[in-house]
Amino acid sequence: MSISLDIYNQIKQMNITINNRVSNKSSVACLIDNAGWNAKLSLSFQQRQQMEKGLKGLSQKLATGQKVYGITQGFGPLVQFDASSSSFDQGMGLISHLAAGQGKPLAQDVTRLMLWLRLQGMTHGHSAVSPDSWIKLAELWNRGFTPVVPQDGSISASGDLVPLAHAALAFAGIGEVWSGSANSGWTRIPAKKALSDLNVEPVILPAREALAFVNGTTVSLAVACRNYQSIYTMARALAAISGRIAYLLGVNYEPYTEKISLVRGQPGQILAAKWIRAELMKKRQVKESRPLQEPYSLRCTPQIIGTVIDHLSLQESILVNEAQGCTDNPVIVDGELLHGGNFHALEVALCSDQQALCLHQLAFLAERQLAKLLNPEYNGGKPPMLTDNPGPKSGLAGVQIAATSFVSKIRQLSYPATLTPLPTNLGNQDHVPMALNSANVLSETIQLAWLVIGSLGLALNQWTHLEQAGSTPGTVWQELQTKFQPLETDLPLAEDVRQAAELIETAASYWLSNEN
Repeated sequence: MSISLDIYNQIKQMNITINNRVSNKSSVACLIDNAGWNAKLSLSFQQRQQMEKGLKGLSQKLATGQKVYGITQGFGPLVQFDASSSSFDQGMGLISHLAAGQGKPLAQDVTRLMLWLRLQGMTHGHSAVSPDSWIKLAELWNRGFTPVVPQDGSISASGDLVPLAHAALAFAGIGEVWSGSANSGWTRIPAKKALSDLNVEPVILPAREALAFVNGTTVSLAVACRNYQSIYTMARALAAISGRIAYLLGVNYEPYTEKISLVRGQPGQILAAKWIRAELMKKRQVKESRPLQEPYSLRCTPQIIGTVIDHLSLQESILVNEAQGCTDNPVIVDGELLHGGNFHALEVALCSDQQALCLHQLAFLAERQLAKLLNPEYNGGKPPMLTDNPGPKSGLAGVQIAATSFVSKIRQLSYPATLTPLPTNLGNQDHVPMALNSANVLSETIQLAWLVIGSLGLALNQWTHLEQAGSTPGTVWQELQTKFQPLETDLPLAEDVRQAAELIETAASYWLSNEN
């Protein structure tokens, strides 16, 4: 296919805004930044007005004797029964009976983001939460109050009830919270002691506030946002590694040119190719021994990584919309009390299921590139397993075997959670999305995928040592060469894989932060 220069320039102009991010990738990043450990929540005048308007609307409905889910009526299928005459008993009963979660706790930064999202959702006024109750919760959040929340037990409709109930109980002085920091380390202490140390009374929520606290999609959303960020960072890392491999092996650079991506017109591919070309800036002769067309794991890297970028881009608006909306029930809208199902987290669940497929593509690509670097048929004539003495020494054979296992486990764990629901709650919750299950499993597979990246990084580094090739000072490649010396004997490399993965992830995060 040939194109004229005019058409080429038109295509290029269409993509001129595609610089370092395909869409406003900072939107998910901003959600995470807004919930950082130094961030503070406050209630604007407009938000207070909105909340007071919603609270007034609910009070008016109650004054007319209108039935309201969770306030005058019971919860779930028990809505046909009258609620407790004590609003505080009703609220405590709700969060107490739901606190049945199990498993390891959510990461501290995920819990903090979860709480930020929940509190932000209340400021729209549709949940009819009193500003005074909101301020008590927000002030504790501002002081770093972070509940210990078990990750398992949510079906993500109506909302992530079980984990949010554990968080709500911590504010009431029941359960545990985290003490410490990411730098100093975390310990678990009783929530009652943490509140006492802060000289704050337990926050006991009445029925409406308690329901608004637990009735949202924000746990699965918080995990999904974190996963999104990690997968995007991995795509950036793998693009750089792909470019470095292409440069060192001396392959044909044509697959990474801008023109070949522009004629297809997929923004993700255009960006991935740009990232790859950043590692090809230094002139290096294309080796005559290389084939005209390399295997797909070397030649199609812009298309593979670019597809992941594009699909993450499609998800971003969904995640951001969910974060900015109200996922409560019932809601007050323009003075109307409406009972519905905004708590149903299928939007988030399908994002997490799709993220799992994207992640697998990156891990699969990294594993295939690892295989190429270890194989003399493709690695430019280096010895098998990149050992200088095959037979007496095995080099990176064990690293490859482990990486193969990691990819296999990723495939095993990537079955869509949205295909696993069961009806529950006396048939009331008969169609549920399992969004948090999906996001939690994906978090586990992300760690496995980074280990595959670390394995590839070690192989690339060992290849560089065997080639006796230098690296530009101040680059991640030089840091790898300095940290990991040539393999002169067989060594246990498990820790090296982890450290290489961490080093590469840190570098990719740095690149992205400077490319915004």
